[in-house]
Amino acid sequence: MKVDIHIHTNYSKDGMSGIKEMALVAIKRGMNAIAIIDHSSIEGWEEAKKVSKELNFPIILGDEIYSKQGDIIGLFLKEKIQGKKKEARFVMEEIKKQGGVVIIPHAFHGQLSFKEDLTNYLDLIDGIEVINGRRPSNGPDQKALEFAKKHNLAMTGGTDAHCAQAVGDAYTECEANNLEEFKDAIINKKTFAKGKKSNLIYILAPTLAKLGLKKHN
Repeated sequence: MKVDIHIHTNYSKDGMSGIKEMALVAIKRGMNAIAIIDHSSIEGWEEAKKVSKELNFPIILGDEIYSKQGDIIGLFLKEKIQGKKKEARFVMEEIKKQGGVVIIPHAFHGQLSFKEDLTNYLDLIDGIEVINGRRPSNGPDQKALEFAKKHNLAMTGGTDAHCAQAVGDAYTECEANNLEEFKDAIINKKTFAKGKKSNLIYILAPTLAKLGLKKHN
């Protein structure tokens, strides 16, 4: 399977594109599924379920959660993680309680870096994002790759797309036939990051979205 697991829709304050548009682009680009992880929000989940059924295209429900130490992606969630700027360990434990998986995105990318030693959380982390399509520098991704290999963590890739045009540029790949097998592949550290950096112009998408330039299905 090829899955872009880092997508922000217009349900995020800085997301431009609607869920259906993003799903259609993903299908066109050969993705087998996507994950919707709007910033500390699950408002798009119901629409995601409808789009998934309409297009017969799997969509993972998730959330990119702000913690005091940095952003944390929770995939395969059932409900919102309550509270803003909670301790990272609390957030990770809450994700696990829901049967979800814990991914650390853009772990070494400047201001977006995780603000504490990640080795303190190895008992809870399932994977590290080793390709972030929206951040132009390759150095931090390489550092994340080395960290994942050293500590036997799943290697994941995602576009961090805030507009449909970037969807599918970077993705997570593994041997799987459905979302349950994909989830198991992450847990069992059998995933790989593939793809490329998105066009630099898409870095502007969050700013444009905040200015009100949003699309709707």
